[in-house]
Amino acid sequence: MTELSISTTAGVFDATVAGPPEGRPVLMLHGFPQTRLVWQRQIADSAAHGYRVVAPDQRGYSPGARPERPADYRMNVLVDDVVAITEELGWGSFDLVGHDWGGAVAWWTADAHPDRVRTLTVVSTPHPGALATTLRTDKDQRERSQYMIAWRETPATEERMLAGDAEALRAAYTGKVPQASAEAYVRHLSQPGALTAALNWYRAGRPDGAIGVIKVPTLYVWSTQDSAFGPAAARETEQWVNGPYRFETLQGVSHWVPEEAPEALSRLLLEHLRAHGESGTTANTPSVDSQKR
Repeated sequence: MTELSISTTAGVFDATVAGPPEGRPVLMLHGFPQTRLVWQRQIADSAAHGYRVVAPDQRGYSPGARPERPADYRMNVLVDDVVAITEELGWGSFDLVGHDWGGAVAWWTADAHPDRVRTLTVVSTPHPGALATTLRTDKDQRERSQYMIAWRETPATEERMLAGDAEALRAAYTGKVPQASAEAYVRHLSQPGALTAALNWYRAGRPDGAIGVIKVPTLYVWSTQDSAFGPAAARETEQWVNGPYRFETLQGVSHWVPEEAPEALSRLLLEHLRAHGESGTTANTPSVDSQKR
């Protein structure tokens, strides 16, 4: 694995890259409150199978792409970041993987750019249309999503999370995320302005327009102990995909799937990629990685 700076019109995104330059491109998007480090195991496993993997710190997490206004974190802007990053890398098409907020961005990107997204893999986060449906119809999901409303408070949320050596933030990872990774997340989000930028994803308001049904081959991985997303939204997601669809449930695993169940997730991801293209090759990819270091 090596470090990469990706310069776009939106700013400079810090990223990790691994795998052969000629390998089939895979982009991995992290969520809150984590960074690209969340994909450490999946990056290594995918690269070992010949894929070219890039995992950026997304908008607000990369210091070089950290605007201050919540409006600068609207979903259409986040999708534009994915397009800008992959264009800078020289990727005509790519496989897209996302967890938590990264999963939401991945759903919206696959809807907006089905010609560029070869396959979609989303971990934890249901399709936004499925989530919207269950927020109207399922009391359990409404209760699970209450934290999103609370986190829109500023600066009270930041102060609460960082108080007492970030005790509340650390508690979110306890027992589920490796200690070294948790410490790295806390250090990163304790940088001036970093946590506010990350929380601006919640404060940006509703997406512009509506998302449609996903047409690209999709793998959705949900876990039974996920505190944020319940079974109703997970099951409803199937109604929002009309391409090849695979739904996998991990029993007894929490929301932090990439780190709590790394072997299982890597296996599922690699099976999905192989099922929809040649393993580790650039087959059907119009242009290959030409990243600028």
